[in-house]
Amino acid sequence: MTIARHFRTRTEARLKIATWITDFYNRRRRHSVCDWRSPIDYERSEAHVLEARAA
Repeated sequence: MTIARHFRTRTEARLKIATWITDFYNRRRRHSVCDWRSPIDYERSEAHVLEARAA
């Protein structure tokens, strides 16, 4: 489903797109490169692995 949105300015549209990318795409969307986890979950799990190796 596509939702048409109208923005008053180009800046408003860019801000909305940037917010969507940071809030949804990078935090919740699953990526095949990250073993089908969200990038934030993947980074957290990798950080735990590195911490465990360092200990």
